[in-house]
Amino acid sequence: MQISHGTRVRVALASILSIGLALLAAAPADAAGGAPNSPTELFNAYQACSTDSTAPVYVGPGDLVLEGIPSDTDSTVTTVTEQFQSWPLSDPTQIATNSDDYALSGNEAAVNVDPASLTNGQTYAWQARTVDASGDASAWSVPCYVAVDDTAPASAPTVTSVNYPAGQEDQGGAPIRLTLGANGVGDVGGFGYTWVGDFPVAGTAEIGAHGIPQFQSPYSDPQYFTQADTLGGSATVSLIPPSDTGYIILSVESLDRAFNASPVTTYDIRLTPDGPTITQVSHPSEFGKPTAFKLTPNPQIQAASPVVSYTVVDNNSQGQTSTTVKADAVGNAELKLPLDGIYGDMLSVTTTSADGWVSQPESWNNGNVDTTPTVSSNVYVENGTSGGVGVRGTFTFAPKVKGVAGYTYTFSDGTTGSVKADDKGDARVSWTPAQSGSYDLNVYAITKSGIQLATYYYSFTVN
Repeated sequence: MQISHGTRVRVALASILSIGLALLAAAPADAAGGAPNSPTELFNAYQACSTDSTAPVYVGPGDLVLEGIPSDTDSTVTTVTEQFQSWPLSDPTQIATNSDDYALSGNEAAVNVDPASLTNGQTYAWQARTVDASGDASAWSVPCYVAVDDTAPASAPTVTSVNYPAGQEDQGGAPIRLTLGANGVGDVGGFGYTWVGDFPVAGTAEIGAHGIPQFQSPYSDPQYFTQADTLGGSATVSLIPPSDTGYIILSVESLDRAFNASPVTTYDIRLTPDGPTITQVSHPSEFGKPTAFKLTPNPQIQAASPVVSYTVVDNNSQGQTSTTVKADAVGNAELKLPLDGIYGDMLSVTTTSADGWVSQPESWNNGNVDTTPTVSSNVYVENGTSGGVGVRGTFTFAPKVKGVAGYTYTFSDGTTGSVKADDKGDARVSWTPAQSGSYDLNVYAITKSGIQLATYYYSFTVN
């Protein structure tokens, strides 16, 4: 289970809820012969408490969660009360008290401090103690310190690049080196960035054994975050976009110490075409048999970082398939692919370099392929009126592609069947109408490898 810190909560606290249900079902704090212990594993906003008043944990707007593990020297004690008190450093007499009266001994107990009682810009101290059913209380824990920061950085960050300058077309292939600046905002602690528009949550926590939070600093994920070199300073990163579309946009935000986010800066990067070359090497004699291709990398991409593989996506009327092919030592690759789209195939090919750069896609297609059969009749003319009731007609099916093994047909009067093709791929069927009127004949071919080709619709009228 994962929770998020700061202003953007995303995941329900399932583990905490389950503990809460257990507490509701439990009896009040047990009387026992032991003595309550001072709480341990103290956390605020799911981060470990700071005992240094000059270096508090910064928290954003919303409820401030305080928690610690209460316990008793008597191991048979199951429930106790955990009391919390907090106060602003500017006025230690203003003490607020919260308590969890059904805390499970040995597990994190938590309380929410009402955000209305917290003042932006203030630093608060808090501590906790354990109280048993007889009223005996442990010593208070050491004070923890938190600073409330409800104010996001007012200015969007600055973004510059030494190798992909803004306002010009650049050659892709190398990591994009960027310098991110706080733009004069003194409490910026780091930056978040994304290529896809949505920023991930900054600061999350996994809830571990005994309910202990395991806070994950956003700056441990360099794919989306980086820490400033100093408070209010800058950071330099090297990034690879998830794909090169020719025009890519990086969105960047500043984060203060409470992970409040600034307005967003977008950095536009325009790139010259860098897709691979696709060359058809073979032309199979039968439809759907593998076709050989040679794949060659863009020279500038290869020079920036060697190409290690190609991703080939085949789009046709039957769906989409993706194939990955390893490149050789000079970045080339060979591929055999069955082109079995009954209306044609379109390939989209990208390269992936050793540094992770994915090139722009290059396209190849074999045009509009017509795989419908040719249908003719010695009596019943297409789109015309002919023949008559009881007059037998012969219908001839002929292929437009090689490798046809037979045909399946259906007349609109319900007559249906399949017929094998001869050596030339042709086939003939006879049909006699029982009544006059309009008719349809639907015919499709089957290849020797079992591919069902496109249907031809033949219409005619019987006198």
